[in-house]
Amino acid sequence: MRRVLAIVVAAATALTLVSGCDTDSGTPSAEGTPTAAPSAQPSVPGPTAAPSTPPSAPATTTPPAPPRKLKVGAEGPDVLAVQRRLTELGYWNGKADSKFGDSTQQAVYALQKAAGIGRDGTIGPKTYQALAAGIRPKAKSTSGRLVEIDLKKQLLMLVDNGRITQILNTSTGSNEYYQQKGETYLADTPPGKFTVGRQIDGWRNAPLGLLWRPKYFNGGIAVHGAGSVPPYAASHGCARVSIAAMNWLWNSDAIPLKTKVWVY
Repeated sequence: MRRVLAIVVAAATALTLVSGCDTDSGTPSAEGTPTAAPSAQPSVPGPTAAPSTPPSAPATTTPPAPPRKLKVGAEGPDVLAVQRRLTELGYWNGKADSKFGDSTQQAVYALQKAAGIGRDGTIGPKTYQALAAGIRPKAKSTSGRLVEIDLKKQLLMLVDNGRITQILNTSTGSNEYYQQKGETYLADTPPGKFTVGRQIDGWRNAPLGLLWRPKYFNGGIAVHGAGSVPPYAASHGCARVSIAAMNWLWNSDAIPLKTKVWVY
């Protein structure tokens, strides 16, 4: 498991220190145990009794405590270790700061989606295992810079020449019907190959809601920041990411105009 085990062990060790469960249990030793001095040599040779030594007490060890379950609001070195591991695997979660906030939860959602486990945004045994195993999704493209949106897993990935560089939680079309101006529409995100052709650096007050710094790739469908990005499909068709993630995408120029977008 190379260094990944060190992360889980570090998390467990950190928990032990924080919770005050760090105990130093020594092992009793028989070394130096006094024995009776031999008696004077008898005038008539005969058998002598072997000195008796009390048996050593059995060694006792305390098994290490399992890593604690982490969720929004948690703080400490175990959170920092998890954040660094998420970043190492490519799950965008902002700056590692030892505080389990929204960006860390979004990254945990993405990891859980990639691993096919429960999407609760907390770090329990199965999520620790996914971190240790280094679970990552796989790209479909093999060349060029693209944005790939996996509708089944609800993941948005930045891909360079077939290598995934960043993985983000996204929420796409719910595939439910909705009403607008007396008409009925399907809230879907159509699959296909597109190109970013328009962008707005700020809030867009669209008919279906507010879009933060949208980058449009299919008519009115865009990658945009939103205040709510659940771990399931919930939008009217756009690919939502968190406000912080959208700011990072703009500031790092990760999705410039003419970027290809594959939706599948």
